[in-house]
Amino acid sequence: MHALPEERQDHEGSLSPRLHRRDLVPDPLAQFQAWFAEAERSGTPAPEATALATATPAAAPSVRMVLLRGASPDGFRFFTGYSSRKAGELDANPQAALLWHWRELGRQVRVEGTVSRLPEADADAYFASRPRESRLGTWASEQGAVLSGRDQLEQALAEARQRFAGADVPRPERWGGYLISPVAYEFWQHGENRLHDRFRYRRDDAGDWVIERLAP
Repeated sequence: MHALPEERQDHEGSLSPRLHRRDLVPDPLAQFQAWFAEAERSGTPAPEATALATATPAAAPSVRMVLLRGASPDGFRFFTGYSSRKAGELDANPQAALLWHWRELGRQVRVEGTVSRLPEADADAYFASRPRESRLGTWASEQGAVLSGRDQLEQALAEARQRFAGADVPRPERWGGYLISPVAYEFWQHGENRLHDRFRYRRDDAGDWVIERLAP
């Protein structure tokens, strides 16, 4: 495959102006929430979609897209099946990284942190808020399991519909949520000629957030 010309690889369209240190607020969560709100207003498709990177205890990495389902001082939340590969890696090696790419704004945000399972009550509350068909689909699919074919999945969905006909669909025990508690944030904004603006928030020895400009 031929490489694209340099000018074709840069972002196109209307981008945000230069990012200065004075533009950043002291609290990285507040900075993330401000950028996330701008991504929502800009019409960016699925701004909550984030790449989740995990690794095994032997440091073999994997990455996939998940949906952010909450950001608070405690951390960032998402939900998945406990039988999935990502869940197994998080349980064995409770560290992860998140990446949001909002192309329309020429921005990226990275978060690195430690991981823990959310309480069952939190998982129950979120599961109950999902559409009924999504809840049935969770019962039908043991995430990551090998299937003989599409028919097996559709049959499992039909059985779930029959099992819960006329009744509420509870959360299966094999499904729940995770919380990523940040130890570092990085905010990246596109610049001309590859001179992007890049800032990192990290904890100092006193536990306070320190903001540093990084080379792009």
